[in-house]
Amino acid sequence: MAVKRFKLNNGTYMPEIGLGTWREEENDDPLMQTIKTAVEMGYRHIDCAPIYANQRAIGKALKEVQVPREKLFIVSKIYEHNHRPELVEGALDHILDELQLDYLDVLLMHWPFAVKPEIGFNIGYGVEDVENVPIMDTWRAMEALVDKGKVRTIGVSNFNKIILEKMLPQCRILPATNQIEVHPYCQEQELVEFCKKNDIVVTAYCPLGGYVVNVMDDELLKRIADAHACTPAQVALSWERARGIVVIPKSSNPIRLKQNLEELVVLTPEEMRMIDSIQRLERNCDPGRDFKELKWIFYPEEVECPVI
Repeated sequence: MAVKRFKLNNGTYMPEIGLGTWREEENDDPLMQTIKTAVEMGYRHIDCAPIYANQRAIGKALKEVQVPREKLFIVSKIYEHNHRPELVEGALDHILDELQLDYLDVLLMHWPFAVKPEIGFNIGYGVEDVENVPIMDTWRAMEALVDKGKVRTIGVSNFNKIILEKMLPQCRILPATNQIEVHPYCQEQELVEFCKKNDIVVTAYCPLGGYVVNVMDDELLKRIADAHACTPAQVALSWERARGIVVIPKSSNPIRLKQNLEELVVLTPEEMRMIDSIQRLERNCDPGRDFKELKWIFYPEEVECPVI
């Protein structure tokens, strides 16, 4: 099945739907089968990250699929403990080794804050482990990786409008995409419009809600799904894709993989307006819940970002 692609600001094309791999445990056989099944169905965009602890299984699966590397679109991320400029290239080399690749299509800065290198991939760090590495120092080290041909382009994740407004004038290479949480209960209307105006493609993680946010039982989405003889998930994905957003839903179920990849449900203007009007804000991911010192990530109007 052919998938629509969005042109990035470096001239490359990103498939508008990809496969998310967050919270897919590194149990090689099931995960490898999911990747191979998805690629056979037509998925070409695979979203990865070293913190997901499953890149080696993904790399093994990619070696076995019957699709040339240049037809795939592989994304991964620099994690917080590798923000110091001197650590960035080594972090990418580790990613490439795990995925058994020579280059990435996009390398993202996973979060706009850093932690001390000795923390590693331990998510149980405390506020005392956060360190002030300027975002632009990390970004310039990522720009150098484009120059070396190790990544085709670079982007950010979980960046708010205020950070981007301060960052963009300083960039030699502009972010190609901003991967953020977007679903009907976390719509990010202002940020999405800002990114569009600045030629940054928005990628939605958790586009169907997630393990904390239950969107699929929303009564409005269910009514719209009934009207179109489809699932609430297909309604949510169609709403997001109609907004020009790339989506990376996660599933290991072959039926859902196929449903997520299917053609858009054409929502009426009134249906789009009704979903746009949902007045709820619920997030799966929010470091500010744990540390008030990181509240600036999603509430920049309340707390200023300390380092750009």
